Amino acid sequence: MNAFSVDDGESGAPRRFADRCEAGVALGRALERFANRSDVVVLGLPRGGVPVALEVARALRAPLDVLVVRKLGLPGHSELAMGAIASGGARVLNDEVCAWASPASIDAVTRVETAELERRERAYREDRPALSLGGKTVILVDDGLATGATMRAAVLAVRRLEPAHIVVAVPVGARDTCELLRRVADEVVVVLAPASFSAVGLWYDDFSQTSDDEVRQALLTRGPAGLPETTRAPPRR
Repeated sequence: MNAFSVDDGESGAPRRFADRCEAGVALGRALERFANRSDVVVLGLPRGGVPVALEVARALRAPLDVLVVRKLGLPGHSELAMGAIASGGARVLNDEVCAWASPASIDAVTRVETAELERRERAYREDRPALSLGGKTVILVDDGLATGATMRAAVLAVRRLEPAHIVVAVPVGARDTCELLRRVADEVVVVLAPASFSAVGLWYDDFSQTSDDEVRQALLTRGPAGLPETTRAPPRR
């Protein structure tokens, strides 16, 4: 059964987050019922979702991996998403926006973004294999939800790998987007779902860009290689 749970500040959550690390700590508290379970895997959406996911993985004492997702920007208006692609070949299209582009241009953008997706996967994980997701409870983490296109692509990509349960988890998100994601995920958990929402970054004091090196360091801390966290150097912040 799909569920949508919100901690809107009644349990001590801030009205804004200082940074992604603080947001991850708050999200970890909202997900505490998943702690200390051998069937739980946390997946961060690079790049901004990974610092959040690292704190969630620490709180739950669960392994961390990444799921790379790329927005498909409308030609000439790249900030407007036609859809998104994710690792494993999943593609989600927004038919309303795609009406302004030809099938050939959509395919061209998809090829470019697929090449970048594959580059990032190699850069982040290097030679380490991805974590197995079959039969697992998979918690998909990003730093926020606006349109939800990238997260929807992520859910569809993970669904192909036959997990037991998919949880979409974010510190902040547009309430209508969170409701829409209930249709594809098994559960949606969000710390802040404000009635008035314009952009994810407005809910952070520090929303500076996450680097590729920070993503790699997060995976070295709690990633697919399987070594105990205590043997790894902590990520730079």
